[in-house]
Amino acid sequence: MPYAILAAVLVILDQLVKYLVLQNIALGERVPLLPHVVELTYVRNTGAAFSLFQQHTWLLALISLAMSVLLAVAIWKNFFRHPLGKLTLTLLLAGAVGNLIDRALRGFVVDMFNLLFMRFAVFNVADICVVVGGIAAGAYYLFLAQRLEPGLEEADHDRADLEG
Repeated sequence: MPYAILAAVLVILDQLVKYLVLQNIALGERVPLLPHVVELTYVRNTGAAFSLFQQHTWLLALISLAMSVLLAVAIWKNFFRHPLGKLTLTLLLAGAVGNLIDRALRGFVVDMFNLLFMRFAVFNVADICVVVGGIAAGAYYLFLAQRLEPGLEEADHDRADLEG
């Protein structure tokens, strides 16, 4: 239950920031946030990260929906039992749902954070959740899961025995 609440809070935060941008910043307008570090720039993204797959919004929406269901089931079925593992999946879920809402309701994703100290894609709160959650989930699985997840090592050995 706490993971569902956290995911909901992150989705609400994502949608609130997007709403404020839509209400207060014109498309393409730049508003300083932290001088020389980050500005708010309202961008419509019909693609995925770095505007890949532009004009394929509905395909990306279907992928986001499938991933959201898969992640929710993984959390519910205790794919990771340790709270840190569940947190990584929760971040991924919140990011997928946040951008899914945009694609389904608007036909594009609202992006706004523009880093000034390096050339990088404009991004949003949901994107932050996906990137942080994805890196954390990968690191968790590679470096911590065998120590923190009871039974994971035996499952890996059983799977190896079946394959080999």
